[in-house]
Amino acid sequence: MQRPEAWPRPHPGEGAAAAQTGGAAPPAGAGEPSGPRLQEPSLYTIKAVFILDNDGHRLLAKYYDDTFPSVKEQVVFEKNVFNKTSRTESEIAFLGGMTIVYKSSVDLFLYVVGSSQENELMLMAVLTCLFESLSHMLRKNVEKRWLLENLDGAFLVLDEIVDGGVILESDPQQVVQKVNFRADDGGLTEQSVAQVLQSAKEQIKWSLLK
Repeated sequence: MQRPEAWPRPHPGEGAAAAQTGGAAPPAGAGEPSGPRLQEPSLYTIKAVFILDNDGHRLLAKYYDDTFPSVKEQVVFEKNVFNKTSRTESEIAFLGGMTIVYKSSVDLFLYVVGSSQENELMLMAVLTCLFESLSHMLRKNVEKRWLLENLDGAFLVLDEIVDGGVILESDPQQVVQKVNFRADDGGLTEQSVAQVLQSAKEQIKWSLLK
């Protein structure tokens, strides 16, 4: 899947300096061989995305590295994040060496987690894309009841935005179109829906047993 052109990736050797300055990669030299090249990895990565209800219980979550390898550790982290953010009006928090951006909607709290060095604007772009995509899918009813009734679609939305921790898309219109295409094209099979729902049920069970 194509990466957004607005997110520059430096050529090898430039390292994090290019990311911090926001400078685009220099143009290819005249002597550089033409033809297809391996795409360089995105500079911007996500550690986790999760949605909690207004009691701090998990409704949807995906972790993209082994910072919290077990469900129990993830739930403890989510509870700590919720306790730190649920009563503040800020949109960003720092906890355990991680940058967390978040947004509340009715009885939901949406979180995007990155490393302490991650670009806060890019994390916020992912959060905004997730919220607006869900808002479109749920017909502006971004609340617990409607989310639980549409968890299959919510997981598909998240997979279109982030894949393996790499940011794929930050335009909610593109996300919604791709999710609709997958559903219309038969990509959303009964088996895949069952798998998503089973995963969601397990997450809810863990949150209730914490």
